[in-house]
Amino acid sequence: MSEHVVPVKIYFAIFTILIVLTGVTVGVAFADLGFMNTVMALTIAVFKATLVILYFMHVRYGSRLTWVFVGTGFFWLAILIVFTLSDVLTRSWLAVPAGWN
Repeated sequence: MSEHVVPVKIYFAIFTILIVLTGVTVGVAFADLGFMNTVMALTIAVFKATLVILYFMHVRYGSRLTWVFVGTGFFWLAILIVFTLSDVLTRSWLAVPAGWN
C-alpha cells in the first residue's frame, strides 16, 4: 500500500497559518464587535480545526472510508448541537427576583 508523503514545507505552512489565526482570535477577543465576537471566534476555530483534521490527521489524502468516518463524526456533532439548542432555546427563562443584584 502506497502512502502519500506530505512535504515538511506544507507542515510548516499550516503551522504558520494556525499561529496567525490564533493571533487573529486573540485580536478579535479584544475587539468589541457585539454579538459578532462569538461568530468570528467560532468561524476561526472551525477553520483551524479543519486544517488540523485535513493535514495533521492526514484525512486529505485518506481513503473514502476515512472520509465516511469523518463525515459521520460531524453528523453526530450536528445532532448533539441541534438537541442542545432545542433544549436551551425552548426553555421559559425566569426573571431575576427584585432583591438580587
